[in-house]
Amino acid sequence: MYYNSIIETIGNTPLVKLNKLAKDVKGTVLVKVEYFNPGNSMKDRMALHMIEDAEAQGILKPGGTIIEGTSGNTGMGLALVAIAKGYKCIFTLADKQSQEKIDILRAMGAEVIVCPTNVPPEDPRSYYSVAKKLNEETPNSFYPNQYDNMSNTRAHYETTGPEIWEQTEGTITHLAAGVGTGGSMCGTAKYLKEQNPEILSVGIDTYGSVFKKYKETGQFDEKEVYPYLTEGIGEDILPKNVDFDLIDTFVKVTDKDGAIMTRRMAREEGLFVGWSCGSAVYGALEYAREHMEKHHTMVIILPDHGTRYLGKIYNDNWMKDHGYVESIDFANARDIIASRSNNGTADLQSVDAEQKIGDAIQLLHQKSISQLPVTKDGKFIGSLTDSKILRQLIENPELRDQPVSEVMDPPFQFVALDNTLDVLSSLINKDNKALLVRDDHDKVHIITQHDLLMAMTK
Repeated sequence: MYYNSIIETIGNTPLVKLNKLAKDVKGTVLVKVEYFNPGNSMKDRMALHMIEDAEAQGILKPGGTIIEGTSGNTGMGLALVAIAKGYKCIFTLADKQSQEKIDILRAMGAEVIVCPTNVPPEDPRSYYSVAKKLNEETPNSFYPNQYDNMSNTRAHYETTGPEIWEQTEGTITHLAAGVGTGGSMCGTAKYLKEQNPEILSVGIDTYGSVFKKYKETGQFDEKEVYPYLTEGIGEDILPKNVDFDLIDTFVKVTDKDGAIMTRRMAREEGLFVGWSCGSAVYGALEYAREHMEKHHTMVIILPDHGTRYLGKIYNDNWMKDHGYVESIDFANARDIIASRSNNGTADLQSVDAEQKIGDAIQLLHQKSISQLPVTKDGKFIGSLTDSKILRQLIENPELRDQPVSEVMDPPFQFVALDNTLDVLSSLINKDNKALLVRDDHDKVHIITQHDLLMAMTK
């Protein structure tokens, strides 16, 4: 027996029991190892479905170009399908993606365009916007749009869900998966819940993403959005493939916890998987320890392979540089806030956008600080620094009576509580003089260059 092309080998990936990592969990914990797909990720499934659906609808014609914004794995799946079917590929990626992903896509003959991560989705520089523009400008091209293309969900409804149901002989009680585009979680959950409505689905989210808050409140909270390093899960948008009715609960996982669990999976279970796999396992086990019983069976979807992350979480120096090695006691934003609270200097000073610049100068002087967040209606909309105000007042002394909004800069960037000193230091520069962080009680704090210097010299 042989296959006519590589894409015929997609699917039918194995279920493997977790032993050491799940030894303190009641019940059985299984993982769906998707790196057995030819492109080493679960994205092969939906890549094939999206292209075949586009062909059937006459959207994609022979000799056409596939243009997609991807975190890497979808691009690999689309590249395999393109090679088998004779299409060209152009992919846009955010600059936080690993170099391995970029190199692999180029090795598969794709053109890769790297775009900045820390811009809103609607910004013309974002990898979403660049892909859409290229699609508009390129004749005979197809933009799959994995986020809103429902072929994504259908791929997992028709393949991943039935495979898990058959492999567990219908005994599955819990499904856990990282949520990014939402297709794998929602397509799989939809099929399984149709077989047994009592099956519970646990979505794994990351700090800096909007999903968990949206599920719990129905509100899209922009305050939840800030940069994070984990690739492949979480979003700052609401993709159409994310059906919140199919996801019973969300668990958030930090970059560090996901990275360390990924390394443990290789050492303790022999599963050489990607970063979001570690996040999925960490979050799923946290949930399982509290909610699972002996008769329960949980399946965790592991999206991809560790080769995509050799320069990051499987690189000891990279892990140490980011404070992600378990043996290192590395100060982070939480430690800085705690230290400041102990000194009685925890309250954040800010200025309203409509206040006069003279009032802001007075506040800077009274509090002996050099920067201020600017707020309006409780939202952080800008920032002020004493150096910029000084320059502008020298040129125009009458500015003192103008509103702060006339001279403010973009707002300070929000960061996660677990971000370590090296990460925080890299984010403070001439364009971003300070950082904001929200604590466990939803209180906002500022982190300045002075705070970092004090933390580093302790």
